[in-house]
Amino acid sequence: MRDRYMELFILGCSLPVVMGIGAFAIGRTRIARWLATLGVWLGCSVASVPVIAVLSGQAVEPLEMAWTMPGGSLSLGLDGLSAFFCLPVLLVSPLAALYGCAYLAGEKKPLGSVLLFYNVLTASMLLLMASRNALLFLIVWELMAVSSFFLVVFDDEHAHVREAGWTYLIATHIGTAALLALFALLGKQANSLDFGRMIGTGLSPVMASVVFALAVTGFGSKAGFIPLHVWLPEAHPAAPSHVSAMMSGVMIKTGIYGLLRVLTFLGSPSVTWGWTLVIIGVLSGILGVAFALAQHDLKRLLAYHSVENIGIIALGIGAGVLGLAWNQPALVVLGFGGGILHVLNHAVFKSLLFLGAGAVVHSTGTRDIDHLGGLFKSMRWTGVTFLVASAAISGLPPFNGFISEFMIYVGAFSGVQAGSPGTVILAIGATGGLALIGGLAAACFAKAFGVVFLGEPRSDHAVSAHEVHAMMRWPMAILAITCLAIGLLAPQMVNLVIPAVQVMAGGPAASLTEPATTATHSLTAVVYASASLLLLMVVLYLVRRHLPRAKEETVTGTWDCGYARPTSRMQYTASSFAQPLTDLLRIFLGTRKHGAAPQGFFPQPTAFETDTPDAAQERLFAPLFRLVDRALSPIRRMQHGRIHEYLLYIAIVLVLLLLWKAGGHQ
Repeated sequence: MRDRYMELFILGCSLPVVMGIGAFAIGRTRIARWLATLGVWLGCSVASVPVIAVLSGQAVEPLEMAWTMPGGSLSLGLDGLSAFFCLPVLLVSPLAALYGCAYLAGEKKPLGSVLLFYNVLTASMLLLMASRNALLFLIVWELMAVSSFFLVVFDDEHAHVREAGWTYLIATHIGTAALLALFALLGKQANSLDFGRMIGTGLSPVMASVVFALAVTGFGSKAGFIPLHVWLPEAHPAAPSHVSAMMSGVMIKTGIYGLLRVLTFLGSPSVTWGWTLVIIGVLSGILGVAFALAQHDLKRLLAYHSVENIGIIALGIGAGVLGLAWNQPALVVLGFGGGILHVLNHAVFKSLLFLGAGAVVHSTGTRDIDHLGGLFKSMRWTGVTFLVASAAISGLPPFNGFISEFMIYVGAFSGVQAGSPGTVILAIGATGGLALIGGLAAACFAKAFGVVFLGEPRSDHAVSAHEVHAMMRWPMAILAITCLAIGLLAPQMVNLVIPAVQVMAGGPAASLTEPATTATHSLTAVVYASASLLLLMVVLYLVRRHLPRAKEETVTGTWDCGYARPTSRMQYTASSFAQPLTDLLRIFLGTRKHGAAPQGFFPQPTAFETDTPDAAQERLFAPLFRLVDRALSPIRRMQHGRIHEYLLYIAIVLVLLLLWKAGGHQ
């Protein structure tokens, strides 16, 4: 059976595409939506069989076929690393597809394209994890980029959506250019584009560092490392919410997978690589959550939190790389294990948050946090699931976000026993960075949940809110339960991630047993404490429900501080809630304030507004692209529309190529 597993995986990748094409042909009908969704569910169910087999310890034979493309064979395979990275795709994409069935039900425009490209995106991400040839990898990478671009610009009648789409397309192809150079260098050294031939090719330290820098640039632009993150806060809010859940929860992890895969080609890592990733992780985590605090758009806030969590993942990977360089197995297991496990955890709670935000947008028609409020009264299902995800992303036990961050904490401290300056610096930097990130994240989601769901409605949008369709609620409920289940099954999740860590460590599984056991014992104690606390809360709730009540109940107003008529204008806004923290971080945020403070005893009506532009976009990329535009503007004179001159250009280039080729033979 094991030699048929890859054929089964290919079938799983094919089903969403085939049924997506069928949905595209049918058009804008309920049947088309269900057909495309069924394709995703069937495809992921079939593909999960070989993935589960690999993670359970079975060996799966790779599939190699000859093809006409240069540089090796068409090679597909699954190992512990690629199988683990398939899990977010297999879990989130079917739930998001089901959610999208109801989310898109009211659309008046044709849905065939969004259904097809969603299915292609799902299939391309699965196929990417199994690609074992650089050319095949790049083809699938481009397929993933183009399909997600068309999903981002689904509402292309809006100018800001078109701009977000082009920003994403440019950013992803800048990254692809770096990947082309990366695989060209590796392919030349290995004399093949097959991944198996690239391992242990004996790159010089300088060339290995160049390849590492290209990997961080190329894959980091997809993952969202600061300052390469600029497309995330533009594209994620623009896309339909179930697509945002897929892109933020799943697609950006392909960048993390690619980086890890390239690290396995480079042999013994340099200490510099580990510190680079640690610094990128800390900066991305802190600045990502800082910019999230300053946002008024709910989906844009969540997009910046993707940058934050990618930073946590990079921090864990950096710690694992340092563990390899310092030969510290505990740091290898806990660093790589925590970072890779956070890939799955972030996929679960971030997808849930975007689906929750989509439910809010679908019900109220606005993403502006300051126009919401009081939604918990009319959207309890959405409110509870959003609260669970908020606790999980803040790293609070017993939810899943805690266990992966806890592993990185323990890993950072494990190296202190060695007593070297490097391990002490790592412990201080990692624990301090994670603590600051967690505290700011908790404050940000106190703002997001409190302003959106609590208090009184701030606008007519919030007054008319209603709970969403059951097909949107159930995927959110399943993801919320998964957040809790992963947290309560923390010891088993450590064992699940070990096959991926073994690929990164490159050694026998026996060397990973002791550090994994230590992490398991620590997490078991946390699980027991969390489960006991949950059980106590449930018991107290049930006791309270069954206590006898008074025969007569009276209702009276609470203490209102002397206000005879409190209104929603007396509540905290999103800006005022976060102002103490954003003021502390103003040197990084560059928040602009508009309006004047009230003056005198009888002030005239006034207004106050804040705006926090993306620093990397305004201070780095916008000036850079303006400079490039000015430098290339003379070339526009050649684009005049005269065909005969275009033919002359082609002829000149052909002559120059012939002369160059002839000179090379002499």
